[in-house]
Amino acid sequence: MRGNVKRDTKPELAVRRLVHAAGLRYRVAAPPIKGLRRTADLLFRPTKVAVFIDGCFWHSCPEHATSPKANSDYWLPKLERNRERDAETNQLLTDSGWLVLRFWEHEDPEDVARAVVEAVRERRAEREPDRPADGAH
Repeated sequence: MRGNVKRDTKPELAVRRLVHAAGLRYRVAAPPIKGLRRTADLLFRPTKVAVFIDGCFWHSCPEHATSPKANSDYWLPKLERNRERDAETNQLLTDSGWLVLRFWEHEDPEDVARAVVEAVRERRAEREPDRPADGAH
């Protein structure tokens, strides 16, 4: 269990590098809502965009999830609770005006970064209609 990191995974780092290179700045492992004991992998507060890059095992990816063979009485309810918590988090954030973007760890970082950049720029353009969407001044 100690080998399971909560942040700075390879998929997260790859996406963060690309998003940063595109000129966007963000918070890392930050709670979107004060008092919420859950953190987004990338958080864009001004535009209210929360990005989660979910691990295939921990969040039960439909493509790559495996069913634990050992101690399944412990693991199966735990993994189910993770799925429930993800859905609850999505609902809480959406109800608070956040755009929630969820990706799987196996997705191409360039595709993920492109989707994140596009979403943040669209939200920024909605908030500031006179400002160009590409971030240029």
